Amino acid sequence: MSNHITTLVRKELIDAIRDKRSVMAGLYYALFTPILFAVVFTAIINKVTNPEDIEITITNSTAASELTNYLSNQGITHGTDPNSLKKIELVISSDFAGQLNSAKPAEVTLIADRSDDNLRSAISRTQGALRGYSSEIASLRLIARGVSPTVIQPLKVHMQDQATSDSKGGQLLGMVILTIVLSVFISGMNLAIDTSAGERERNSLALLLSHPVSVRQLVLSKTLAVSTFGVLGLILVMLVSKIVYPFVPWQELGFSINISLQFMLATLLVGSTVAIFAASMQLFVSFMAKSFKEAQTYLTFVIFVPMAMSYAVTLDFAVDELRWAPVSGQLQALIDLAKGKEIPLLQLAVSCLSTLVLSFALIFGMERLLKSEKIVFGL
Repeated sequence: MSNHITTLVRKELIDAIRDKRSVMAGLYYALFTPILFAVVFTAIINKVTNPEDIEITITNSTAASELTNYLSNQGITHGTDPNSLKKIELVISSDFAGQLNSAKPAEVTLIADRSDDNLRSAISRTQGALRGYSSEIASLRLIARGVSPTVIQPLKVHMQDQATSDSKGGQLLGMVILTIVLSVFISGMNLAIDTSAGERERNSLALLLSHPVSVRQLVLSKTLAVSTFGVLGLILVMLVSKIVYPFVPWQELGFSINISLQFMLATLLVGSTVAIFAASMQLFVSFMAKSFKEAQTYLTFVIFVPMAMSYAVTLDFAVDELRWAPVSGQLQALIDLAKGKEIPLLQLAVSCLSTLVLSFALIFGMERLLKSEKIVFGL
């Protein structure tokens, strides 16, 4: 029996390798996603740590020279170039100086479209600068009257962050782990469709079943072949991530991300169970579909279920039951490992076991399906 399965797995892998376009389409995600994430993270970090100056329209700027100088020191200046000018206008009242000198609230009006996504950051930054200037003026007024500014600060909060550099990096690495888990589903998806719905359209599925092999052997071989591609995508995405992520300036945010050998081995071990589940689920859905295109459509929607569960477990308001569920439980364990926390072994064991049980149930379901002529011939 094992010889038959080995032969069938070899046959599936050889057929897949011959179709290089289909193979590479599944592996492109694993190859380029880490590179794309590295570029995006680098751009975001550079923007956060080195914010560009903002040019806005300041009306009656001469009436509040100290305010305009303060804003200029914060990187917010009065601009005239229409190419770089933000659609933000700060209107300063003509009696601004008089209101300040008489210890009255000086009026300014900020005019901008808060629904414009391109302006939200600039608006928040301008509002923050205005609040900072207002706080300084309030402190100066108290000092001028012989009152300490601490009088209006009855509570002084000290925050002691106990997060280590590894745990801070693990917060972002949690997003990366989502892409790693997703690579297991995407890398083998084309092969799953081709070896099921594709073979049926080419009338080779019925011919294959006519050989002296059992349906169970055929199903197991297809599952192992698709799982192999899923694991291959998993290894590829981890290797590329280990190469490209050190080039991201994580140190600008006070931490570093290190994809260690221990993390890679744990991900490979845990990801193998996810790969079996992904293969069995994709094959089961593809066999249920009546055509190649129909299988593609179904899998596009079905794959969102484990994706949604995996993403939900990273949220603060996620229910604890998700940490015991298939796929999402493995993801949570990997996130804990990335943050340097103790891995919840019981939760991980239950999650892996339930994933395998669900996989075997799908394999058994495929065995039942392929005993039906309607499924084999797509009737």
